[in-house]
Amino acid sequence: LQILGNVSEFQRVVDVLQEGVDFDIDVNASVFETNIRVVGGLLSAHLLSKKAGVEVEAGWPCSGPLLRMAEEAARKLLPAFQTPTGMPYGTVNLLHGVNPGETPVTCTAGIGTFIVEFATLSHLTGDPVFEDVARKALKALWKNRSDIGLVGNHIDVLTAKWVAQDAGIGAGVDSYFEYLVKGAILLQDEELMSMFLEYNKAIKNYTKFDDWYLWVQMYKGTVSMPVFQSLEAYWPGLQSLIGDVDNAMRTFLNYYTVWKQFGGLPEFYNIPQGYTVDKREGYPLRPELIESAMYLYRATRDPTLLELGRDAVESIEKISKVDCGFATIKDLRDHRLDNRMESFFLAETVKYLYLLFDPDNFIHNDGLVFDVVVTPYGECVLNAGGYVFNTEAHPIDPAALHCCRKRKEEQWEVEDLMREFYSLKKTKKFTLKRASKHGEGESAKTPEDASSEKGGEKRNSKKSSHSLLSCPSQSFNSKLAVLGQVFLDNT
Repeated sequence: LQILGNVSEFQRVVDVLQEGVDFDIDVNASVFETNIRVVGGLLSAHLLSKKAGVEVEAGWPCSGPLLRMAEEAARKLLPAFQTPTGMPYGTVNLLHGVNPGETPVTCTAGIGTFIVEFATLSHLTGDPVFEDVARKALKALWKNRSDIGLVGNHIDVLTAKWVAQDAGIGAGVDSYFEYLVKGAILLQDEELMSMFLEYNKAIKNYTKFDDWYLWVQMYKGTVSMPVFQSLEAYWPGLQSLIGDVDNAMRTFLNYYTVWKQFGGLPEFYNIPQGYTVDKREGYPLRPELIESAMYLYRATRDPTLLELGRDAVESIEKISKVDCGFATIKDLRDHRLDNRMESFFLAETVKYLYLLFDPDNFIHNDGLVFDVVVTPYGECVLNAGGYVFNTEAHPIDPAALHCCRKRKEEQWEVEDLMREFYSLKKTKKFTLKRASKHGEGESAKTPEDASSEKGGEKRNSKKSSHSLLSCPSQSFNSKLAVLGQVFLDNT
């Protein structure tokens, strides 16, 4: 976020990446981590580069050096998906593909956390292979859920046999559920949302106890671990995205009491005993609770959420600040430190804190201000808000997914008609309805409006009651609100 205010620094980073990045190296890489950090980071930087003031090449956002790097990195991951089930291996060699002796056991999150980045890549490049493999992996997990609707922690990607049968919302599973919701929002996808809502029912039925979520046996629903993991603190934020704000706040307040008890969230917290779990007393400055606070504050404006943000800032400053950065807290009981700082502290924790306290940030845009850019496929609206964060907190502009594909013939016919009207230079105002598959997203334009539209020009639509941003109709029950929150029809 700071780099956006320094154009020369951003441009320098882009130049260095272009000159020095080589993915043809004999290195074994995590498929999951490479996707969320490298592919997701490059895609996000690509989409934000124009806003950062970088001079972009002709055809952006459908082309650009960062987009090409993201595609190159993602192609190195594709061999991992070549399994009988379509579920990927956990590790791939960037030069040689999957090693012959590679274990076929992968965690659920390592299988189901690709649709945001891979679908974005497919839409921007026009190559469907990335979205196709991500969808196939998601459907394989869905197909192999238990009879009571739960998924386990680790599965054999060759045989689809569950190796670890603990079911919950935390480590090893978390971002799978996150990407079903965010993928549904990003792609306006009914199937993905339906999957999540079915999982949500099973999770409430079998793992939820007094607004806590425990770990249970995936086939029987019996409790296997009555613990809260700090990674689970993303859940209230995810609940807010589907409009379940009341349950989200109750769960969040449970987690917040743990923070107040220790000045941070221990990796594991024994719920019945109300204390840390042996050898899991540390807090590596994870972002999940702050992430949830940001989402919930956008939905509720509850000042309690700002109090959490204040507590987080004070705790981190007081407990973990050292000369060279902010150190992992090795033990929350006595606040001993470890000699390390995790990358997600800067990528996520600080970013979510910043956004929690910056209500006017462009990330929170409600669509009143946006950019119109010209692509090889016509005009495109960008930076209108509704950003979808990948699980490493890299924001993706959902509008960009509609920039790089040929529009339907009838849409072009309407635009030809509009241009014909404009060329007549009449003073009479015309009201034209933009063609839409579902008859929604209509907008009114006048010849004067059209003459002022230039590629890349920032526009402010406050003068009009209708935004020029035309979004595809959402046919499923959840509707995307202006602040990025999805509400059910009956709320």
